[in-house]
Amino acid sequence: MIHQKNILSESSLSRKTAIIFLILTGILWSTGGFIIKAIPWPPLTIAGLRSGITLILIYSYSRPKLSNFGRYTWGGALSYTLMVICFVIGNKMTTSGNVILIQFSAPVYVAIFSFSFLEEKSTKIDWLSIFIILTGLGYFFMDDLSFSQLWGNIFALLSGFGFAGLTLFMRKQKDGRPIDTVILGNLITFLLCSPFYGQAIPFEIDHWLMIIFLGVVQLGFAYILYSMAIKYVSALDAIIYPVVEPIFNPIFAFLFLGENMGVNALIGGTLILSGVIGRGIIQNPNTL
Repeated sequence: MIHQKNILSESSLSRKTAIIFLILTGILWSTGGFIIKAIPWPPLTIAGLRSGITLILIYSYSRPKLSNFGRYTWGGALSYTLMVICFVIGNKMTTSGNVILIQFSAPVYVAIFSFSFLEEKSTKIDWLSIFIILTGLGYFFMDDLSFSQLWGNIFALLSGFGFAGLTLFMRKQKDGRPIDTVILGNLITFLLCSPFYGQAIPFEIDHWLMIIFLGVVQLGFAYILYSMAIKYVSALDAIIYPVVEPIFNPIFAFLFLGENMGVNALIGGTLILSGVIGRGIIQNPNTL
C-alpha cells in the first residue's frame, strides 16, 4: 500500500483516470447505507467509531503537518463532519435509498458557489441539470411521510449541504493536500461523538466487522481515491461522477434488507440520476 501511495503521489493523474477513481469512490460509498441500517447501535456511536477507524487508516497512509491546517482545511473538515453525522442519523430515520438520493442534491450547491469560490463557471447544461435535480428532490417530500421519515429526509438534506461544502473546500486545495481535510474531519467526528461511546453496545462480532468495513473500505479507501482525483477535475465533476452511489445504494438495501422505496421516491431518484448523468454525457462524451 505504501508503494502504491508513492507512485500515485509523485505522478499526475489523467482526467480519465481521475474519473475512474471517482466512479470507484461512488461504488465504495454505496455500501454504507444498508450496513449502517444493519448495525443496531445508536447513530452517533456508529458515526464516531467509523470515523475513528478511518482516521487511523488515512493518517497511516498520509501523515499531515498540523501547521498546514488552514481555513480551507478546517472549513472542509467541518463540512465533512456535518455530512457523515447527518448521513448516519438520516439512515436510521428513513430509507437508505431516500438518504443517498436526497444527499445527491449537493451538485446544486456546488454549481451555485463554484464560480465565486473556485472561479469554475457553470454552464447552461449545468443549470438545466440542476433544475431537473431540484424537481426530483421535491418528489421525496410528496410521499405520505411519518414525522420520523420527514426528519430523516431533513438530515439527508443537511448531509447534502456538508457534501457540497466538503467538495468545494477540497477542490480549493487542489494544489495542496486535500486529504488533510478528511483526516481532520474524521478526528472532529470521532471526538464530537465520544460522549455516546459509553452507551451499552452488545459485543456482536458481526457488528464490529461491519464497523471496521465501514471505516476501512466505505470511508477510508474511498476518500483516499477521492482526495487524489479531485485535483484533476472540477468541483462539479467531483460531485457528479460518483453518481453510481445512489444507483447501487438502494440496490444493496433491497438485496440485503428487503427495503423498498416509495413510488414518488423512485420518480425523484430517476429525475436526479437523469440530471446528473445527462449532464455528464452532454458535456464530456469522450470521458465517460
